[in-house]
Amino acid sequence: MKTVYITRRETFNAAHKLYNENWSEEKNEEVFGKCANANWHGHNFSIWVTVKGIPHPDTGFVINLKDLSKIVKEYVVEPLDHRNLNLDVPFLKGILPSTENIAIEVWNIIEGPIKEKGGELAKIKLVETENNFVEYYGGNEPF
Repeated sequence: MKTVYITRRETFNAAHKLYNENWSEEKNEEVFGKCANANWHGHNFSIWVTVKGIPHPDTGFVINLKDLSKIVKEYVVEPLDHRNLNLDVPFLKGILPSTENIAIEVWNIIEGPIKEKGGELAKIKLVETENNFVEYYGGNEPF
């Protein structure tokens, strides 16, 4: 049997501020620009969760998409949607909520539940704007 990749997309809206407390206001403005706005800024995020595996002979599924949707909604959308990522999200506490860091932390949270359902997490794609997105492969880069 061949490995198959299957992807589920979900969306959430959240605010954040990119600001390094160890730097001056000028340095933060220089590095982060508008993203360091003292009054935060927001995005309409899309997250694409890709799972890989061999389809089960009884179902033809790598993972049941209902299960994958439930995992992403419970562990990602519910904790992040309409939240301030700097202040409201326990799994981001003490972490600068860049798109890169959010993708890594989401991976860490959903890898186990996906494995319990028989899949293997292959990639997180987190889209911040139509021009900016991150892809994270959990340290298993395909190239």
